[in-house]
Amino acid sequence: MGPSPTVRRVRRPQSYYIGAGIFFLMLAAVTGFIYYSTLKIDYVWRWYRVPQYFLYHETIEKRAEINGTVQRISREAETITVVVSGDDGTESYTSPAADIRVSEGDVIYSGDVLTIHKKWKAGILVQGMWMTLKVSVIAIIFGIVIGLFTGLARLSDNPALKWSAVTYIELIRGSPLLVQIFIWYFAFGTLFNTLIAKNEGLQNILRGLLGSTQIVQIPPLWFGVAALAFFTGAYVAEMVRAGIQSIHRGQTEAARSLGMTYAQGMVHVILPQALRRVIPPLAGQFISLIKDSSLLGIIAIRELTKATREVVTTSFQPFELWTICALLYLFLTFTLSMALQYVERRTITS
Repeated sequence: MGPSPTVRRVRRPQSYYIGAGIFFLMLAAVTGFIYYSTLKIDYVWRWYRVPQYFLYHETIEKRAEINGTVQRISREAETITVVVSGDDGTESYTSPAADIRVSEGDVIYSGDVLTIHKKWKAGILVQGMWMTLKVSVIAIIFGIVIGLFTGLARLSDNPALKWSAVTYIELIRGSPLLVQIFIWYFAFGTLFNTLIAKNEGLQNILRGLLGSTQIVQIPPLWFGVAALAFFTGAYVAEMVRAGIQSIHRGQTEAARSLGMTYAQGMVHVILPQALRRVIPPLAGQFISLIKDSSLLGIIAIRELTKATREVVTTSFQPFELWTICALLYLFLTFTLSMALQYVERRTITS
């Protein structure tokens, strides 16, 4: 075997180390200023109360539903069963191994606590973060589909398709997202749910699909998703249009010379190249959408911002909780940014 290759060390210029030192000095100065400011305000910091909003022990009580006498208490590996017998019949109550509040032969009434056990449950901030991520993922999927077809229609020679796409893009991009959410929820939501409630045939179909006997209506979540999806679709359409137009015209001519139709050339030649160029701006749009989803709190969707606002209202801890909220958004956007950069590198090198 030959000698092991030596590692060549890259010598950086002195200005690089000076710039790095200046950066860390500025970072230390900002950190010190924030710490000094926290000492000067009249506020009691209670960071120890924050973990309960991520994960907490929920106390679950198993209550009797009839009046009667405890006939039998049986224990198994991890469960406890309490059998209550009364004039209305016999009821059996099973719960995980827990603290038993009754004994055999006790006379109990409806509503009395039989057992108590604790269960770990996700806190309100985790629930809000999950809702933010779920809404954003669903909206970006629908937004990509809408944007892809709208971008193709934007380049069409058919006036009906082209002018419809231009109108949609300009209306969506020219109006605030907050206004669009209001329109989807208060205007379209009221219209759709009223039509559904008055259509007995549609109600019967929805009841059969959902297994419900009550009047079925579209929840606010889906109107929020629709608002975000159509908002995102307008921007994705412009990205798709720009990506297609960035491909040299010779690619289209080469596809036609091979006997492909316009549609075949678009699907097999142009779009694969265009979509690779669209990935970076599309990733930025996805990250922006996560932050835009914070507006859905105005239509009673408990995403991360609304969840934080509810906790602040009850706990009076605005500084701690809004700081945590900002860090959670940063965690989501930074993680997705790293993941999308990895996908982008794999796409470019493949």
